[in-house]
Amino acid sequence: MFETVIKYISNHKIFLIVGGYFFLSAILKAITDIDVCLPCLWKYFFGVDCPGCGLTTALISLMKLDVVSAFNSNPLIFILIPAGLYYLKTDYAQFTKKYYAQQHLPA
Repeated sequence: MFETVIKYISNHKIFLIVGGYFFLSAILKAITDIDVCLPCLWKYFFGVDCPGCGLTTALISLMKLDVVSAFNSNPLIFILIPAGLYYLKTDYAQFTKKYYAQQHLPA
């Protein structure tokens, strides 16, 4: 099991780096109020909020168990978290099936 998780992580390095940065920067902001999150380039260039604006704030609010503030920041968070977890679950299941199929091939 542990070997499969390590192999899965090594095959999804970009996802781990981007997702890890986002999650760790949200934890850092929630705990210490230090903001190392990337600014929204859409808002910077065009001056209007994109559909993703407020997701980090919503995630931080959820980490603090403030559901109302999370919903007010960006209600999309309540769709993205379950969808992301579902994607990870199904992608890992497919990876595991392929990985074990390759391991048990006759030489």
